[in-house]
Amino acid sequence: MVHVLGSRILLTPTDPERSRAFYGDTLGLPVYREFGTGPERGTVYFLGGGFLEVSGRAEDPPAPGLRLWVQVADVRAAYEELSGRGAQVLRPPVREPWGLIEMWVADPDGVRIAVVEVPADHPLRYRP
Repeated sequence: MVHVLGSRILLTPTDPERSRAFYGDTLGLPVYREFGTGPERGTVYFLGGGFLEVSGRAEDPPAPGLRLWVQVADVRAAYEELSGRGAQVLRPPVREPWGLIEMWVADPDGVRIAVVEVPADHPLRYRP
């Protein structure tokens, strides 16, 4: 078995400055660390229990199947905040049949991001 000590998502955007503005300013993710210099420098953001590294420059947007899932305490408040900051909201908050309240936004390269609230009555919060 591989003993994983840490992990992060590596995202190589087509426009690093635009993506850093989105993840840092629009989404408001706090910076864990930065490395390198120049426009393609790396920035690592706190992502709840993990990290998101935005670094380098890609010719093409990330794979269309790449999606991020972030949990927030209040998805409706997140909707108001992100809408006010100009985020591309793909779908406003909706309570899904599986009980989570989800909204969807997209980053500048079209990476879809689920912003999720786990309601108090949801089984994910149940502790037997």
